Amino acid sequence: MIRLLAITMILANAAQPVWAGELIEIQLMHKLDDLRGFCIDIRGHKERAKVKKGLQAHTCYSYQGQISVDQAFDAKLVSQGEFNLPFFGVCMEAEDVIEGSHLNLNTCTDISTQKFRFTSNNQIKLISNDELCVAIDGTNSKQGGGGTPPHLLRALFLKNCEKSGTKYTTWRMNEQDSQ
Repeated sequence: MIRLLAITMILANAAQPVWAGELIEIQLMHKLDDLRGFCIDIRGHKERAKVKKGLQAHTCYSYQGQISVDQAFDAKLVSQGEFNLPFFGVCMEAEDVIEGSHLNLNTCTDISTQKFRFTSNNQIKLISNDELCVAIDGTNSKQGGGGTPPHLLRALFLKNCEKSGTKYTTWRMNEQDSQ
């Protein structure tokens, strides 16, 4: 009986996807021009997202009932400064440590351009230059390729935290609903 229980537990754990930890989406606190909100997102579509194309702000998919894999960050690792998208095995990485730098994705390492801090005032700051925050583009949104109404997207950059205004630099973490 004990053997059967042990085998059952092993099989149950094996059925869990490797990336099935506590997942969160990172959503801009201000809705701007999309009532569904904007989340940090990999360019492309869900499981077929194009990691090499980096990150953007995109309509949050959670309105569909769950967080999509291309917007799903590992909550524990985010709390440790690593913005890891476990389904794809990559981390958010600043192109450079200067204002205007894009946010790319790369294999997770211990380099400074991959270390960010979620602050108590809801900004995501680059640890190696804490004057820089993850910011959404302040211009009008562009339409994406799907959704009803159509999904919207905007560019993401590192911007000066003080000069960019909280409307474009304050974020919240939303937990995965139980499936």
